[in-house]
Amino acid sequence: MSLERIRLELARDRGFPDGSNRHGYELVVPLDSQGHIDLEAWKASREKCRVHRFWQGEDDEVGHLVRTRRGEWAFHYDVDGDPDEDDTGFRLGEHSFKPGEYVSIREHDGEMRTFRVVSVRPL
Repeated sequence: MSLERIRLELARDRGFPDGSNRHGYELVVPLDSQGHIDLEAWKASREKCRVHRFWQGEDDEVGHLVRTRRGEWAFHYDVDGDPDEDDTGFRLGEHSFKPGEYVSIREHDGEMRTFRVVSVRPL
């Protein structure tokens, strides 16, 4: 099992018509041969599956990739353990993490934002 470092950057949206490389996430996750999150590998190494949220003008947030009770993937930040602070991926388990692909994340402010996969590198 190998872990991958994935960089997601904000895609075009109303506030950023050209997208932004100063707003996004870096993930450390295991991927299968199709570029999907590998559930079994995640179970074996969940403590190593990290997320780093960077957002210009805000403090960085660091946390873990987790599964919710409903089976969704989410980013749980190491802040007071409050699940209301989690960011939830929209059908994240079905997306292929390959450069140029897009994923959607509902951030803890309630906004659904789209991010572009910029890079996927072995850890």
